Amino acid sequence: MVLEGNPEVGSPRTSDLQHPGNQGSCVLSSPGEDAQPGEEPIKYGELIVLGYNGCLANGDKGRRRSRLALSRRPHANGVKPDVIHHISTPLVSKALSNRGQHSISYTLSRSHSVIVEYTHDSDTDMFQIGRSTENMIDFVVTDTSPGGGAAEGPSAQSTISRYACRILCDRRPPYTARIYAAGFDASSNIFLGERAAKWRTPDGLMDGLTTNGVLVMHPAGGFSEDSAPGVWREISVCGNVYTLRDSRSAQQRGKLDGSLIDLCGATLLWRTPAGLLRAPTLKQLEAQRQEANAARPQCPVGLSTLAFPSPARGRTAPDKQQPWVYVRCGHVHGYHGWGCRRERGPQERECPLCRLVGPYVPLWLGQEAGLCLDPGPPSHAFAPCGHVCSEKTARYWAQTPLPHGTHAFHAACPFCGAWLTGEHGCVRLIFQGPLD
Repeated sequence: MVLEGNPEVGSPRTSDLQHPGNQGSCVLSSPGEDAQPGEEPIKYGELIVLGYNGCLANGDKGRRRSRLALSRRPHANGVKPDVIHHISTPLVSKALSNRGQHSISYTLSRSHSVIVEYTHDSDTDMFQIGRSTENMIDFVVTDTSPGGGAAEGPSAQSTISRYACRILCDRRPPYTARIYAAGFDASSNIFLGERAAKWRTPDGLMDGLTTNGVLVMHPAGGFSEDSAPGVWREISVCGNVYTLRDSRSAQQRGKLDGSLIDLCGATLLWRTPAGLLRAPTLKQLEAQRQEANAARPQCPVGLSTLAFPSPARGRTAPDKQQPWVYVRCGHVHGYHGWGCRRERGPQERECPLCRLVGPYVPLWLGQEAGLCLDPGPPSHAFAPCGHVCSEKTARYWAQTPLPHGTHAFHAACPFCGAWLTGEHGCVRLIFQGPLD
């Protein structure tokens, strides 16, 4: 999952960004020899939406899903910059009337616009992402609310753009994938109005940023057991990499610089085919669940045997064997009704073993394998939601700040999106084995 960018100043044309070493390009991945050209279909990578734990609340349907694989298309649909026009603004609508011609319009003033026409690129495939359900959007993404999945209802106002971003993948090895802010609309246009952040590059071309922006963070060391969070950067319409603005909607750009993808309302994780081969499988996660249950953990007070529920049952009401945890200390119990501290909230309980007071919640296994760093045992839980995963996975996400709003960052559970609390954001689970 390589996301490279050169810190040297410059804004090359998108059509010139054919190698990860070129300055300014935002490269999501370059699988290289891990890809098998002779196998069909060739997978470029996968996008996973954080906060859904493997499936949308109402089920994955069509282009609205929690996970999408990007594979080579039967026919290339990529585009690249071609001709630049400087025209008076009253002629913009006429210049953009050809729906078969992709273009980006930069309004510089009431009397001057720059239109960059794009031409077909037989070497790339284009995939578009946004909240619009129109046919040109390949991956429909809706806002994720912390701890509650999709934000729904008429009062839920989306901050995700209808045409948030696009990804172009090379059809030939090493199948490099690049991300660009903004997608083409039903008229094959991208329009940056007079108030949008835009500028001329040193070589005389144009570039700009979308209203709420598209942010990308590349973890140091890649997404692996030894990963560490990287620095969040902003991606421009031409795919260049910049430091963050003072706020998501500021009209001044950051400095050029060089993979989590944040769309200001939802965050996506990009996984390469090579990375997915190293990730645990659902079969391995199920084996971990069965192994944990085979150890017959018991409630230290009620002495009942505990068991993690099957993922097929979904996250419904906890059953009688569901393990619960005190998230401040990590002691695992069965459900009980004592120890309430109502003056501190309905979930606040006093652990009968160590007397620490804090949230008391049921434990749920994380089921989205693509969010896990390793196939380690389910030893840690996020606080306060109770999603369980391996130690390395828990510690990685607990120290990874995710964008929230226009200028804030907060660590969150990758399985449900709940903001993490406590000193470490996660806790080591302390199980009691059977007494016999």
